[in-house]
Amino acid sequence: MTGSSLQDWTTGEQKLVYQRCASCQSTWYFRRAFCPHCGASDVLDAHASGKGQVHALTLVTRAPTEEMRAHAPYLIVLVDSDEGFRLMAHGEPSLAIGSRVRCGFRTLAGKLIPYFEKDHA
Repeated sequence: MTGSSLQDWTTGEQKLVYQRCASCQSTWYFRRAFCPHCGASDVLDAHASGKGQVHALTLVTRAPTEEMRAHAPYLIVLVDSDEGFRLMAHGEPSLAIGSRVRCGFRTLAGKLIPYFEKDHA
């Protein structure tokens, strides 16, 4: 599909949407109207499987807002998706670098967010 036609967690759907360039086949997570690699405008939206591997993580113990302090400590992870893009999200505390993960969704501070858990499949 072309453009921003697919809905995702930012619109209340429990899905991840990434983009792929039809010209050079690069993939990325944040939506834009052009390829950040080659500059082409033939950008395609796709639903991600939600599976990947933890690239990096950090435990947040001092939350940046009063709203988030109630949830601290919490884990932030960088996940390399199976589709080839990297995204930042929240994750379960038992995750480690290299863990295979799958994306679920949770409500945190009143907002739907991606939340990664160990993939036991």
